Amino acid sequence: VQLVESGGGLVQAGGSLRLSCAASGFIFDDYGIGWFRQAPGKEREGVSGISSRDGSTYYADSVKGRFTISSDNAKNTVYLQMNSLKPEDTAVYYCAAGPNPLGVWATMPLLPEYDYWGQGTQVTVSS
Repeated sequence: VQLVESGGGLVQAGGSLRLSCAASGFIFDDYGIGWFRQAPGKEREGVSGISSRDGSTYYADSVKGRFTISSDNAKNTVYLQMNSLKPEDTAVYYCAAGPNPLGVWATMPLLPEYDYWGQGTQVTVSS
């Protein structure tokens, strides 16, 4: 099982990045994919998620309107388009495979509910 993130880097405030999460070794259609981030000294937090069952999505309030999650099931890849980046978005971003909700997401599933994790990609936003 592998989840490999890519696309991180250094960007100025207001800029954009697109993260990719390439999955292999498990049945992609059986899992939802979540994006999490962890800043230095802080807990890992859920940012966004997408269901492979119906394409429903979730966004944390802090990124709503700026980030867009999408999935290319033919490529077993999930993307996180990040626009209008802010210095407070600086963190290591992880993707994970886990719960696969149907319909409206009341909240992001908790970290222990995710089965597989990638190694992370660093996003640094300078002011």
